[in-house]
Amino acid sequence: MCLAVPGRVLDIGEKDGTRMATVDFGGVVKEVCLEYLPDLQVGEYAIVHVGFALQRLDEESAKQTLELFAQLGMLQEEFGDPWERAAAEAGGDWPFADDIAQQPHAGDAVQEAQQQ
Repeated sequence: MCLAVPGRVLDIGEKDGTRMATVDFGGVVKEVCLEYLPDLQVGEYAIVHVGFALQRLDEESAKQTLELFAQLGMLQEEFGDPWERAAAEAGGDWPFADDIAQQPHAGDAVQEAQQQ
C-alpha cells in the first residue's frame, strides 16, 4: 500500500534545480519534492505521496493522522524496511535462511576437491 502521509517540513533547499524539503513523518525523515507546493515553508505540514508534497495541512490534523497511522502500524508499513517486512510476513526470520544454511558453500566444495 502506498499512503499519502502528513509530514512537517524541517528544511528547504534546492537539488538539481528542484525545490526540495527534508520532511519529518512522525520520526521518519525523508527528502520530498516541493514543486507542487512552491510556497510551503519550514514548520508547515503537507500531505506527501510518493515523494511529492501535494497539499498543505494544518498541524492538528497532521498530528492526529500521524497518531492514527502509528496506532494502525501503517507508518511502519509505509516507511519500514521492505526486506524486514517480508521476513516478518514469512514468519519472523529471513524466509530462505534454512535453505541457505543447508546448501554447500563454495569453500566446502574447494576443500572436498583438495582432499580427493
